[in-house]
Amino acid sequence: MTPRVLTALPVYNEERHLSDVLAEVKKFSQDILVVDDGSSDRTPDLMKQERSVHLVRHEQNQGYGAAVRTAFEYALSGEYDVLVTIDCDGQHEPRLIPELAAMVYNQPVQPAEIVSGSRYLTRFPGDSQPPADRRRINMVVTELLNERFGLQLTDAFCGFKAYRVDSLARLRITESGYAMPLQLWVQAAALKMKIVEFPVPLIYLDEERSFGGALDQAERRLAYYREVIDREVAALHLADGGSKEMRSCGDGRPLHESCGTATS
Repeated sequence: MTPRVLTALPVYNEERHLSDVLAEVKKFSQDILVVDDGSSDRTPDLMKQERSVHLVRHEQNQGYGAAVRTAFEYALSGEYDVLVTIDCDGQHEPRLIPELAAMVYNQPVQPAEIVSGSRYLTRFPGDSQPPADRRRINMVVTELLNERFGLQLTDAFCGFKAYRVDSLARLRITESGYAMPLQLWVQAAALKMKIVEFPVPLIYLDEERSFGGALDQAERRLAYYREVIDREVAALHLADGGSKEMRSCGDGRPLHESCGTATS
């Protein structure tokens, strides 16, 4: 059976890139979803021309994490096997969608739950030089996740990912902003999901992207990321310090649910 793949693009005020990126994505994916996170530019008008693309629109801007959560819900409601998420700012290469999606099931023993793009796993000719504060924060947070949860990540923040759709029901994503991947990693580690990294080129086109208010300041952003990780650990009742004593219900239910007898 050939897995059915949905490619989802979280979009907010991407009038500069939307049409070009979608034109490329269409070459490599049959089913495409755009989650318009309350865009106030010409994005809604441009989407009216995209009749072959599925669209979910948030009436108000909710944040990157909320847009990805909507993509999760859409994939779960359809008969999809794999969900690929790709940014709409031109910094990911749509030609890699088929290979990324195929990696979910092309695994020894068992499929992967998450195949995560990594811009630092392999050096590619022509790779960009990332902004110094973003690279430093990525390194700090990636190392923190690896140490605390026994992961082996090289890039904690790449949005180019493939998910096995049936595993998404086990996640409970509540973080609406750019810290959403941190909540994802804590839950994935706690649930012992199989995670595989996939090398992707390092492309930076928008070095002035805003993270929102005070989070544009690097140290405040890093402090907030640490706070999100600690909050998720507390919410899941994980043992302090890491993965060795993480508990699970053993029946696939999220860790923040009661591990008592399930009732219908």
